[in-house]
Amino acid sequence: MLKTFAVAPLLLALSVSSQALAANSAPMAVPIVQTVPDAQDVAYPGTMTLDIDASDITRRAYRVTQTIPVAAGAKELILLFPQWLPGNHGPRGPLAELVGVQFFVDGKPVEWKRDRVEVYAFHVKLPAGAKEVVARFIHTSPLDSREGRVTMTPEMLNLQWEKMSLYPAGHYVRRIRVKPSVTLPEGWTPATALDGMSMAGNRATWAETDYETLVDSPIFAGKHFRKWDLGQKVTLNVVADRPELLAAKPEYIAAHSALVDEAQIAFGANHFDHYDFLLALSDKIGGIGLEHHRSSENQLEPDAFTAWAANEWDRNLLPHEYAHSWSGKFRRPARLWTPDYRQPMQGDLLWTYEGQDQFWGLVLAARSGLQGKDMVPGMLAAWAGGYTQQPGREWRSVEDTGFDPVFAARKAKPYPSLARNEDYYTEGALVWLEIDQILREGTGGKRSIDDFARAFFGMNPGDWGQIPFEVDEIITKLNALYPYDWARLIDTRINQPGQPAPLNGIEKGGYRLVWKEEPNPYTKAVMDFSKSLSLANSIGLVLDKEGKVTSSRWDSPAFNAGIVTGAQIIAVNGAAYSADEIKKAITAAKGEKGAPLELLVKRGSRYDTIMLDYRDGLRFPWVERVAPGKAPTGLDLLLQPRRPVAAKK
Repeated sequence: MLKTFAVAPLLLALSVSSQALAANSAPMAVPIVQTVPDAQDVAYPGTMTLDIDASDITRRAYRVTQTIPVAAGAKELILLFPQWLPGNHGPRGPLAELVGVQFFVDGKPVEWKRDRVEVYAFHVKLPAGAKEVVARFIHTSPLDSREGRVTMTPEMLNLQWEKMSLYPAGHYVRRIRVKPSVTLPEGWTPATALDGMSMAGNRATWAETDYETLVDSPIFAGKHFRKWDLGQKVTLNVVADRPELLAAKPEYIAAHSALVDEAQIAFGANHFDHYDFLLALSDKIGGIGLEHHRSSENQLEPDAFTAWAANEWDRNLLPHEYAHSWSGKFRRPARLWTPDYRQPMQGDLLWTYEGQDQFWGLVLAARSGLQGKDMVPGMLAAWAGGYTQQPGREWRSVEDTGFDPVFAARKAKPYPSLARNEDYYTEGALVWLEIDQILREGTGGKRSIDDFARAFFGMNPGDWGQIPFEVDEIITKLNALYPYDWARLIDTRINQPGQPAPLNGIEKGGYRLVWKEEPNPYTKAVMDFSKSLSLANSIGLVLDKEGKVTSSRWDSPAFNAGIVTGAQIIAVNGAAYSADEIKKAITAAKGEKGAPLELLVKRGSRYDTIMLDYRDGLRFPWVERVAPGKAPTGLDLLLQPRRPVAAKK
């Protein structure tokens, strides 16, 4: 009886609970209705005007007046702020910096609403008889790097049209016409790939163009400006923090001219009517390396010309961005070409966009002499060596890293060695190196990646439109040069996780990855510049000059001892931390007779003494030649200049 009475109340309670649960509110979702039209390949009626006042270098605010014609009888105008920006591989449009937005018809303000779902869209109500809408707003560019990339300083600016303009929805951006003008600070000189520039005082105006070309043609302007003709209708335009930084020796400019020649030889055709390198020598403006079809945005250190040798490690930037005129702009993966800046880009083939470009940037840097015989192998070693120590390879493919720019937004990660980053760049380059060496090996040296480049990039000389592609075209063109199971190679190297480090190209090229106790020239230069110490391939840490951990490799000796990002090494074996002290201690601990490292580690307000039992010594990656004899290896041949001797200056 007691048991029976105990169960009855429980059943009653469950019954009441179920009834109450059934009576809970259960809303249904409000359907999402698309109110922004998809882009169509039809012309927008009329021509927009875009006038930007970029003269306020104190407040660094770009003040914009934009006039947009409207079709007769239209009741609404939908304007879009660019969201998916070319070369960013993700939705990067800085909408939060667009402020003070107002719209006018016949001088009178009109009502507007932001789209509830697509917040980059503005719905502007039109009164009867409206012929055009005048938009006024301000692009409040970052004042400090914590707010984003600084684009304006007292000496220079980098104006990117997509960050301070709107465009009408429903049209391919190549079918929208626009007439641009910019007011600059007094005495500043602008450079851009836009055509038809005229100056009236400090106001520059360019010929009417389409919105796609406008977005693809940013401006560098500055107080201290100089330009050089590199041949083949290519110009090097440079702004600097100070005038003396523009003192480039003739041989430095000759190396840039060689880059232009080597690219044309490699690719077999130019895909621009003219090309403008836009280069800032500055530590005040934000760093950038961004490709465009007829120009590129680049930033190097202020002393890039005046301390030429010390900056060799960083001279891969311009070759990389220049090669993008072919790889990424003219030939573009099909799903990375979009008709406007609203349609999402898909990064599954970024290994062919950025990876192939990374490869060609390295090759052209070597062939032109912008980087030397020690620096380029050092870069290869740094890339390959890092992949031998990357646990994230077990779960994530190279292809999948192509989606990283979308969801990771290029922010710092707690454990990048496990998470992986945008590895389609450098691992993609190492796969293209392997492709080159397979071609050379399989054809007895009769074919190489240069033959592929001419077949893939060399059509339609002078065409600066875009020809999209799928991976099947790459496989077909490779098979035409040398029959091989290219589809399987690409699928294995790119699409499958759990692959070994991509060393085949180096090894087929007559070299091998080795480990030494001293950093290679590239790694040393990077550490010297950043004032850091990379022990990533030994104890698993990267340290700043104060001993603070900026990166901890997953499952490394330091990680397993609990030393992670944000911790600081205060002392090593009882001595105050320094880079030399910890390197000396790691060397002393090497081998069976070595003693564990005693590290005093600060994390937050806590201090711990950690015994780190690591016995393998300092490990820095190098590539060294193993091929017998003195004849050039496959890798040597790849990096050799192609210009005839008579053409060299």
